[in-house]
Amino acid sequence: MSPIICRWQALPWLVAFDQGVTELETTLDLNKSHCTVALSEAGVQLPDGPRVAWDAVKEVADHDTGCFTVTDDGKLERAYIFSPTTRRAVSLWGQPDGAPTVLVAGFPMHRTKHVDPWEDTQKKLAACQPITGRVLDTCMGLGYTAIGAAQTAAHVTVIELDPGVEAMAAKNPWSEPLFTKSNITRKSGDAFTVLKELSDAAFDLIVHDPPTMQLAGDLYSGAFYREAFRVLSRRGRLFHYIGDPNSKHGATVTRGVVKRLHEAGFAAVTSAADAYAVVAWKEKPRR
Repeated sequence: MSPIICRWQALPWLVAFDQGVTELETTLDLNKSHCTVALSEAGVQLPDGPRVAWDAVKEVADHDTGCFTVTDDGKLERAYIFSPTTRRAVSLWGQPDGAPTVLVAGFPMHRTKHVDPWEDTQKKLAACQPITGRVLDTCMGLGYTAIGAAQTAAHVTVIELDPGVEAMAAKNPWSEPLFTKSNITRKSGDAFTVLKELSDAAFDLIVHDPPTMQLAGDLYSGAFYREAFRVLSRRGRLFHYIGDPNSKHGATVTRGVVKRLHEAGFAAVTSAADAYAVVAWKEKPRR
């Protein structure tokens, strides 16, 4: 995978060079690992790789949200695509610490305030425990949920609507297991449509982490919840990320979601406030 950087790497490089530093520990995979680069008048020499000129480094430092891959000749290419499928801009957004998120039409697909996207995913997965058997992840994104679930689940099926998001996942070092783990199957298409093609009682757990209602209102509909109910096993669960339940908007959305889940047949719906979610049970859980 090509080296990839954002302003959180470029800014320290510029400061260090101005201070006369000639070697600096940094990351070339968006905080997944660390290495040492050499700084000189000619630019930043990557270990076993190209040299990046200072003009290019300054371009990265000036970009608030962009991530840039480094080509073999030291040029920079922004991790960005305008999706022909959704007609939305899709890009990677690097964080000061931890994993990046993906921006879709300007909306981040993970929480980034007081938590990095990987930690955000761990909070969601903690509310899904135990994660065993067959798992369906309805909205792949960068694949963090599928990767985490695959550590204990027998098999994870993950759906992604947007080829642009898939392209960003392919550039993201944190997403690499999504393409290499043998117990993850990726499906392309609209989650609502793909769900209708799946067999009854095919999954023990559904992790439903959709974009906002503005981007994907059908994924909050009663019709979608009825399909989710159908493909769950008898004692299956649906984890449904909604958003901050303490906000006015989040509280309103949560009330509507809980109502429609019950109408779809779910016997119990419980709060998972720390994960900004609810968990719906096909049958009432045993005490």
